Amino acid sequence: MSETDTATTVDAAGSGLPPAPGAEQYPALDLANSAIALPGGQFLDALGTPSGANQWLVDHNLAPADAGMQEICAARLRSLREQVRALLAAQVGGHPAPATALAAVNDALTRVPTASPLGWDSVRGMHRTAPHPIDQIVDQALGILAADAADLLTGPDAERLTACPSNPCNRYLLRVGRRHWCSVRCGDRARAARAYARRTQTTTD
Repeated sequence: MSETDTATTVDAAGSGLPPAPGAEQYPALDLANSAIALPGGQFLDALGTPSGANQWLVDHNLAPADAGMQEICAARLRSLREQVRALLAAQVGGHPAPATALAAVNDALTRVPTASPLGWDSVRGMHRTAPHPIDQIVDQALGILAADAADLLTGPDAERLTACPSNPCNRYLLRVGRRHWCSVRCGDRARAARAYARRTQTTTD
């Protein structure tokens, strides 16, 4: 079950959050953060609709504005997101990489079209076939994002990868100095929670 199945999904444009540190450098990190958990059980999903997924790809120079994304294509993008998140979680937690997540990323890496396959029918006989243009765009985008995720997880920045500790935030980021929050908002919320806990403890004592 994905995180979107357990929370109320609202318009992703209303988050007001800047990209997490590192997300502008690694599109795969921004992909992982394209579904944001917020207080109150709300969930912002930039890929929740075909038009949203299309716009996300356009914003990352991975598709033209008129690509005409369909739900099946948006679902493939969301699926890769969940597998990338599983790999990031394993990296941050020091756990073995899930085999299903590795398989999904490797599958995306190998699906990038390099040549048109050979086909046959009774009218044309032998001929070269071409994938549906949208499928081709999505395959290319998924391959680029999968390669980017692999670069992040195997490169020097992997040691800087962390999860934002501000509950209920579910974003990943690259640590910059002592900063380990994904945004000022999350840092302020965490500090407020600590202050409240201290006041409560003092009152109890």
